[in-house]
Amino acid sequence: MDSQNQQSKRVFKAGEIIMRQGTKGDCAYIIEDGVVEIFIERPGGKTQKVGTRGAGSIIGEMAIVDDAPRTATVKAIKDCKMLEITREDFSRRLKSSDPVLQMISQVILTRYRDTLTRAEILGEGSTYPPPEMLEHDYVAQTDVVESIKIANEFQAALQNNELQLYYQPIVNLQSGNVVGFEALMRWFHPEKGFISPGVFIPIAEKNGLIVEASRWALGESCRALKRIESRIGREENLYMSVNFSSTDFASENFLDHVYRILSESDVPAKQIKLEITERLLIQQPDNAKEMLELCREAGMRIAIDDFGTGYSSLSYLYYFPIGVLKIDQSFVRAMKKEDKSRELVRSIIGLGKNMNMSIIAEGVEELDEARILQSMGCDAAQGYYFAKPLPEKDVIELLRGWNPAKLTA
Repeated sequence: MDSQNQQSKRVFKAGEIIMRQGTKGDCAYIIEDGVVEIFIERPGGKTQKVGTRGAGSIIGEMAIVDDAPRTATVKAIKDCKMLEITREDFSRRLKSSDPVLQMISQVILTRYRDTLTRAEILGEGSTYPPPEMLEHDYVAQTDVVESIKIANEFQAALQNNELQLYYQPIVNLQSGNVVGFEALMRWFHPEKGFISPGVFIPIAEKNGLIVEASRWALGESCRALKRIESRIGREENLYMSVNFSSTDFASENFLDHVYRILSESDVPAKQIKLEITERLLIQQPDNAKEMLELCREAGMRIAIDDFGTGYSSLSYLYYFPIGVLKIDQSFVRAMKKEDKSRELVRSIIGLGKNMNMSIIAEGVEELDEARILQSMGCDAAQGYYFAKPLPEKDVIELLRGWNPAKLTA
């Protein structure tokens, strides 16, 4: 059971061996339902029971941390449903954690293994709560189980075509015409319904699934752009803005995949904007700079999303090849009530203009907001005043009946 061909298994029947002592550990499991027994196999065929674990407990975790063989055999004594944590997933999360946390995790594990070896797992002191109680209490205080469930279901969603892209129009504030779209990922779970990107995107970033999802989104949005242009007769006259994370940029052959997708979809690089966050620039400055410069040389433009909510350092506006600033919606919505927000927006627009950047305002919900931005010289805007994010077929209908006079209504 404890082999690479069985990593996808999530259900174990009573009596099945889940992992065997001495074998290589490729994964750990969180027990969602059921009970397992843990025992040590001694020379001569004797076994020594270590204990049992039930729902909320984790098993097999040591082997995925230090790459050592399994120290015990685990058998299902009731039918079990498991949530899998792969070695690759764990290693990725550990690498992205604080270096001190990495060191302490390794030290604790080494000392724990040493304690087990010295004690020969003779028993657990009666003065301490049983491990399964401690584990259960810990899990109850975190969202780890729910996160793993969502990660597993998100992976299935990728494979089962449950993800969709919605497209929010971006409008030129001087002409009133639609000039492009932002592609936004949507997940409609077959049982749970709509799941917010605010829930699944951070989880997908942590476990690396965002890489596959982003590549799918780029390919699908490029193909959609070609179809939209063809239906409304505006070939190579619109652009598509696609979001990428730091995990995407750290993935192997990132640029090769981007170039391949553009080539296969026959979309010119000049029609693609890569939207990134300020966090990416801070976390991976050197890698990001190299990648972004190559993207710009290929003809793509780089947009900073939610500008003003993160570090907003003037130095990275100089250091990185950024071509577009997107003003965060929180400032746009506060412009009419707060002078500070209004002046901040004015300053961002002025800063961008002085650095030869385009400015896009997010979250425009009222005509007055659009007019204020227009008077400040903001280049473009998106928001519910113009249109909410829409599926492709609705975007085509919207553009066919588009009225640039929305800005002078």
